[in-house]
Amino acid sequence: MKLIIDQTAIDEVLRERESKENSNLFLRVTVEGGGCSGFQYKYEWDDSEHKDDDSIFDKVVVIDPLSLKYMDGSTIKFHDDMMGRMFQIDNPLANSACGCGTSFSI
Repeated sequence: MKLIIDQTAIDEVLRERESKENSNLFLRVTVEGGGCSGFQYKYEWDDSEHKDDDSIFDKVVVIDPLSLKYMDGSTIKFHDDMMGRMFQIDNPLANSACGCGTSFSI
C-alpha cells in the first residue's frame, strides 16, 4: 500500500510532539463508516503502543490495515489558513467527497 505524507503533515506532527514534550506522539488516521458521504476520516493523537498490524509512515502517521485499504495512494497534508488548521487527505479512491473534507465515498 502506498501513502504519501506531505512535509506539511510531518512538520505539524513534529510541532505537536515538541509542544507536548512527547516524542512518542503519532497522528492516527482511521476510516469509519458514516459522515454525509458514506465514510469519514478520524484523526487523533496517539502515544500508545502500536498494534503489530499497524502501518507507520514517515515515523509520524499510524494507520490500521482496514483503514489503509480505503486510503491506498492518498496524500496526507496539513493546512493552516483562514478556514482553520486541519489535516486533509487527497484520496484518489474517493469518487465523491463532501464540503467538510472529512467524508467521502468510494
